[in-house]
Amino acid sequence: MTQDTRRAEVIVVGSYIQDHAWLVDRFPQVGETRRAHGFNLGPGGKGFNQAVACARQGVATLFIGAIGNDVFGTIAQRFAADEDLPCHWQVCADVPTAASSIVVDRSGANLIAINLAANEHLDPAFVTAQADAFAGARVLLLQLENNLDAIAAALALGVRHGLLRVLNPAPVHPQADAALLAQCDLITPNETEFALLLEQVAHVHVDAATLATRSDADLHALARRLGVPTVVITLGAQGCFVSHVDGAWRGDAHGCYRLAPERVAAVDSTGAGDAFSGALVAALVRFAGCPFRDAVVHANRSAALSTETVGTAPAMPRFEQVLARFGG
Repeated sequence: MTQDTRRAEVIVVGSYIQDHAWLVDRFPQVGETRRAHGFNLGPGGKGFNQAVACARQGVATLFIGAIGNDVFGTIAQRFAADEDLPCHWQVCADVPTAASSIVVDRSGANLIAINLAANEHLDPAFVTAQADAFAGARVLLLQLENNLDAIAAALALGVRHGLLRVLNPAPVHPQADAALLAQCDLITPNETEFALLLEQVAHVHVDAATLATRSDADLHALARRLGVPTVVITLGAQGCFVSHVDGAWRGDAHGCYRLAPERVAAVDSTGAGDAFSGALVAALVRFAGCPFRDAVVHANRSAALSTETVGTAPAMPRFEQVLARFGG
């Protein structure tokens, strides 16, 4: 377990996954063997990707997660060290590091299968033992690729120390409920995750494929059903939508609005949602006192830029790259 004494402004408790990505012209049909024109092996996992994305925006970040005592765990530690990203690793002796299989077609769309392995064995006691780091932080960022008791332990620390609690509810856990969401200040689901949360928490059925075409008023009303003060729905090629609870607009001029996507030459969309969530919390720190919309604009740009590079964690853009591409 690598320890680092630097004070983090953002704490990310989440997953590490070793990604195996195949590049194809189109997805194979059931039973078809499709020849790939490229292969990429690299670090990933929603939590780790988001920690890298946040740190590359120039904000002090600490990642807390679980890996196996194996070659992929060594790769994780080496990449984090090369990134100068402080990590508190729980190294599991009897569970392997998580791994994924990703197939990316020529449009940048992807199909993913994962074995969460060590991520589902993150010990709540290990998380609670990091309380000193929480005491000096400002933001807690979580996802759902870990066991829920570890997530609950992190949220409890976030509440105790008054951190802004941000959840990227991906992938939606079958036991995620209203009590979990009630502890969050902000969530960042994509269309599918938003629809699943509505079904599980509010017992409302919506077709995820129609969300981007719904009116702002309709999306806002649906978002308010989740009971979270701020909901940011990432809509892929359709940009994103923001919904605030009445009376708490985080400096914005409107309670709901949407932002169009940025124009980029996408080759791999796999980590775009992670780039968005990581850059968003970083921007909330960097742009403290500014309207929430400023942070969302920056996150939207970071997510778009990430799609121009194959891979996940290595594709997360740096703050200077985002500014150089899109301006301030």
